Amino acid sequence: GHKLSLGSLAKNKIFWLLMLLMVCAGASEQAVSQWASAFAESGLQVTKTIGDLAGPMLFAISMGTSRTLYGKFGERMNLNRFMVYSSILCMVSYLLVSFSPHPLPAFIGCGLCGFSVGIFWPGTFSMAAASIPGGGTALFALLALAGDLGCSLGPTVVGMVSNASHSSLSLGIFAAIFFPLLFFMGIKTVVRLKKHS
Repeated sequence: GHKLSLGSLAKNKIFWLLMLLMVCAGASEQAVSQWASAFAESGLQVTKTIGDLAGPMLFAISMGTSRTLYGKFGERMNLNRFMVYSSILCMVSYLLVSFSPHPLPAFIGCGLCGFSVGIFWPGTFSMAAASIPGGGTALFALLALAGDLGCSLGPTVVGMVSNASHSSLSLGIFAAIFFPLLFFMGIKTVVRLKKHS
């Protein structure tokens, strides 16, 4: 079919919102997963070696479970609603990781975060395919680039805030809650624009 040019994409408001969603998707995922081993080490009272395995493993299994469920039952689900609920769960997991008085619930929060962000990346791609027919390879290449940018941005924000607050990782994670919040607002805006288009 007809493929849209880069100029046409650049003039599309939904395209820029989808780019923002991808930045937030990558940032929301990596802001916590980069530090999952530290939370595992403190939450499970294990050695650094075991923590380096347990933390990322819990996060990856949780994220994979979310994507598997959507792959199997996606046709029966409302994607927009699933992504909205997932962004809310993501914010809850960030709060649990940041403010839990005990390390074990914070570790569990890492797992919840993995489950919640599982749909962010593939869901945004699905939304792009439905919202911008003819976007073609250029559309998905640019979205992937935005996602990779987010993967760098999320841990950077956590690290900068943590350093500024005297190595408080909890405050760094809390600062990054901005990304799932922005994702939530972006989904709502895309849905609204599609209704009026």
